[in-house]
Amino acid sequence: MASGYGYGGGRSRCFTYWQEFQKCYAQTDNPTECRPQSDDYLECLHRPKETARAKAVQAEFIRKAEASAREGHKAAEVLADGAIVGVGLIRRTPESPPS
Repeated sequence: MASGYGYGGGRSRCFTYWQEFQKCYAQTDNPTECRPQSDDYLECLHRPKETARAKAVQAEFIRKAEASAREGHKAAEVLADGAIVGVGLIRRTPESPPS
């Protein structure tokens, strides 16, 4: 990737970040000064922050979907029981398992 050529020819998506890092590294006596440029380049290559953010969004979506499913299940049970069964006028018999 550092060569600057992408898979389809032309510049790679991270070439500009590589150039910034290379320019900083060549001009400085203390390489730790180039840490922000290095972080930008590595983020562009591997995208760990973007991946972590996407996983957090997906986990929250799954959590909300499960919560709404639980609420929907509770509402379905109330509707299935009905008002007469809920008042206790009709007793429900437990279902026997099929043989």
